[in-house]
Amino acid sequence: MTKLDRPLKRELNVDRDAYVVTIDPAGFKLTKKGRRKGIEISWADLLNGEAAMAAALNASLGRV
Repeated sequence: MTKLDRPLKRELNVDRDAYVVTIDPAGFKLTKKGRRKGIEISWADLLNGEAAMAAALNASLGRV
């Protein structure tokens, strides 16, 4: 298995919108292509169940 020691970026399309997923040792980030702000979730939050709460909070604050 290859260790994740630096950021890995991939583009994906969801409903005709382009997004960039960045996976790094701290967690992952999903942003619209060409934008800087997006949804960030750490691996620790994902594993302990706080990811859903963090995503809901970001959505309620308009950080999509």
